[in-house]
Amino acid sequence: MENFFINISVVLGLLIIISMYRAIMGPTIFDRIIGSGFIGTKAIVVLALIGFIYQRIDMFIDLAIVYSILNFTGTLIFSKYFLTKGDK
Repeated sequence: MENFFINISVVLGLLIIISMYRAIMGPTIFDRIIGSGFIGTKAIVVLALIGFIYQRIDMFIDLAIVYSILNFTGTLIFSKYFLTKGDK
C-alpha cells in the first residue's frame, strides 16, 4: 500500500510540474493565478499522501489545512488586486 501512495505522489509531482508551465507562461495574469492555484491544490493532496506514508496523518492534515487556507486567500487577494488594477 505504501508503494501505491508513493506512486500517486510521484504522478502528482509531475502534474505540479505541468501546472507550473501554465503558472509561468500563461497568456494572461488570470491564467497564471489559476495555474498557481492548481499547484497549491495538488500540493495539499501530496501532503495528505505523505501523512499516510509516514503514518502521521494527523500532523500532515493540519499542515494541509493551513496551506489550503493560505492558498485560497492568496488566490483571492491576487485576483482582486489584478481585477481592480485593470479598471484604472
